[in-house]
Amino acid sequence: MRKFNTTGLCVPEDDYMVDITERLDTMKKMVDEGQYFTINRGRQYGKTTTLYMFQKYLQDEYCVLSLDFQAISNASFQSEESYVQAFSRILLRKRGEISFPENIIEQLRDFVDRKENKAVLDELMFALSDWCMDSDKPIVMFIDEVDSATNNQVFLDFLAQLRLQYLERKRNKNYKTFQSVILAGVTDVKNLKRKLRPDEAAKVNSPWNIAVDFTLDMSLSADGIAGMLSDYEEDHHTGMDVNNVAQEIRDYTGGYPFLVCRICQILDSELAGTERFTDVADTWTSEGINEAVRILVSEGNTLFDSLMGKVINNAEMSDALENLLFSGENIAYNRYNLAIGDAILYGFIRVDGNMIKVANRIFEMLLYNYYLSESEMKNSSIYRAGSNDRELFIRNGHLDMDKVLERFVVSFDDLYGDVDESFNEEEGRRRFLLYIRPIINGTGNYYVEARTRNNKRMDVVIDYLGERFVVELKIWRGNAYNERGEEQLSDYLDYFHLQKGYMLSYNFNQSKEVGVKTIAVGDKVLVEACV
Repeated sequence: MRKFNTTGLCVPEDDYMVDITERLDTMKKMVDEGQYFTINRGRQYGKTTTLYMFQKYLQDEYCVLSLDFQAISNASFQSEESYVQAFSRILLRKRGEISFPENIIEQLRDFVDRKENKAVLDELMFALSDWCMDSDKPIVMFIDEVDSATNNQVFLDFLAQLRLQYLERKRNKNYKTFQSVILAGVTDVKNLKRKLRPDEAAKVNSPWNIAVDFTLDMSLSADGIAGMLSDYEEDHHTGMDVNNVAQEIRDYTGGYPFLVCRICQILDSELAGTERFTDVADTWTSEGINEAVRILVSEGNTLFDSLMGKVINNAEMSDALENLLFSGENIAYNRYNLAIGDAILYGFIRVDGNMIKVANRIFEMLLYNYYLSESEMKNSSIYRAGSNDRELFIRNGHLDMDKVLERFVVSFDDLYGDVDESFNEEEGRRRFLLYIRPIINGTGNYYVEARTRNNKRMDVVIDYLGERFVVELKIWRGNAYNERGEEQLSDYLDYFHLQKGYMLSYNFNQSKEVGVKTIAVGDKVLVEACV
């Protein structure tokens, strides 16, 4: 029986997978045209699985040499000689997969066995060129996990040698080298920025500027996820609404392959048969997805550990992400902004048009939880107020959002009503999220809706045990502006098929009326709180 796999390579025979034939077809056209390219995406984004599937896709027309640089130790990158020996050993181990000419095997053995006058890069490159000339099929080389090598000068020299052979092929049509070279990793090898020696100034190395941009979208589409779930449904007969479940998973994950598979994995193996989800039909629903997301965001896994390690150790990137989350400002993409570049590299954000956005709701929750849980925030008075009031809001397993707003207004007025301090949208959002976090923590989820995020308005969506609440946060800017906000929120409730919504306004007029009221806007009920 197939399963959902989140640990390493996925294979169609053993694992439920999204059909990526269209992606492979596009990549093959690039290979057919003789293009060299890099696939740089975040951790656990399906790069290794894509290369595995692509190797099988090409094998009838091409000889595919698939390498993984994790097999080469750091010591082997310390000199040309040790690198050539390590590379040759890997090629010799590929003899069961690839048919090498006997003269090439003899050369590789010689490179490995030499004790004196050890082989250097140009000897290896001549041997590879001879192999390309003698091969019955054009040769394509994949190198996975190139991040293992990008901080080593020998690797850069190796890329430079491949580049020279590529250029020679362009000058001389009779010259044979690799049909295509594909490098995969997190780092964009085309734009390496490394300080390789202590006495060397930081520089931009461009040994791979022959590679074309790889702009293919590797995220999983809602249709692709639906196809995978249809395969699962044939095996398990849950009765799920495949298209709706696929779309909800896509909305949470942005199609990030690990996140998609992990949510499906939790639904399949951790929720079904529990006290809350006794029947498998109850599991593959909106309520089941929300619970799977809660489990995912709260767990430790290798992807989250890697990502948050980058945040903790990269202060500039962390500041940029925090500003993006809380300010609501539209931030334009600039390829020379290193902090933004790092956030894109690791998969935290994406470029939409010319603006940057958080890549998906899961990463957004992860980051909000991190910033809101820092020690100085835990000691915040408004955080403690939310924690102290928590028992007032949970009634028979339901969250009383009306009561949440009522108590927030009281707590906020008690704590900040007489304080003369600068205040903006960012601080208002932060304080509401600090209040709500201990109330729903461990049971519900919250995220900020990307479609409404701006410096004037932010909609917080709260999921709690199958119920959903939308709360609009904004600064009071007069009655006319408020009425437009009511209409916008009413329209947005239609998207979620909700009849009731919430609005929290921060009003700094001296004559403001603090409190909570309920109004009707069309067929919707809005609960408005003013502080």
